[in-house]
Amino acid sequence: MSFYYNEYVPVAVRRAKALKKMEKLRKSGGDIHPIEPFKARTIAKSFWGKSWCQHLESFSDYENRLPRGRTYVRNGSVCHLEINKKEAKAIVSGSEMYKLSIHIQPLDPKKWSIIKDRCKGKIGSLIELLQGQISNEVMEIVTDPKNGLFPHPKEIRFNCNCPDWAEMCKHVAAAMYGIGVRLDTEPELLFKLRGVNHEELIALDTAVDGITGGKRSRRRRTLKADALEDVFGVELEAEAPPSFEATGACIRALRSTLDLSQAASARKVGVSTPSISKWEKAKGALNLQTKSFQALERVHKAAHR
Repeated sequence: MSFYYNEYVPVAVRRAKALKKMEKLRKSGGDIHPIEPFKARTIAKSFWGKSWCQHLESFSDYENRLPRGRTYVRNGSVCHLEINKKEAKAIVSGSEMYKLSIHIQPLDPKKWSIIKDRCKGKIGSLIELLQGQISNEVMEIVTDPKNGLFPHPKEIRFNCNCPDWAEMCKHVAAAMYGIGVRLDTEPELLFKLRGVNHEELIALDTAVDGITGGKRSRRRRTLKADALEDVFGVELEAEAPPSFEATGACIRALRSTLDLSQAASARKVGVSTPSISKWEKAKGALNLQTKSFQALERVHKAAHR
């Protein structure tokens, strides 16, 4: 057990100081990705985000620190969260600004092979997978506590420069919940953390069957030509790339194809990061300004050359 004491600093004061420091880092060229404060009872809303949080809360190793982590992520104390292959880095505001890293072991190749075999033919498209529009059977496979996609405590290492010597301090707990929040809008990051390619879960023949009007339900499985190219990189017509559709799902799939963060996508398109996040959450066709649509179309065409 660890004991340390710091003078209490009100949340509002901490947040104001944190915002100033983050703005200073941003002006100096830092690519800052905060988790904005929220008041919802549940940390995450999507299938992937909720599944991550539920998995996290299933381990007794973490139960003492998770409540403080939930408070911190809700009040906006996670000032920066960057998720890369097999690692996440964060800056969390406490009595000071603390830097931390979370290292996650890659998914065991044998487990990944079993998951792919069990999911074969059961997922129609990348869009369905990332939106969590999958059957209960597939949900059970990918969220299996022992053999699913989510890491076990022994596969996770933490490192925080705060004075708390606990294995999981409240700052790490906040960042771990922050990952769940981020999976709401960028579910492909889970696969990135585990070092596997999510596109391998998609059966090409199943997707093509949906496109060509096979016996499967067209309502959920039909994909247009541009969606197929986004998902699999398959050129249906050599002479020209498919047209771009301004929908949240297509923007998300395009960003996944290019392996870009929302911030990097925003820079390419010339808009703010919140705009990209808002577009990706939207359902149906987006009513974009001509300038934004043309910029997205250029990125789309460049990705399919």
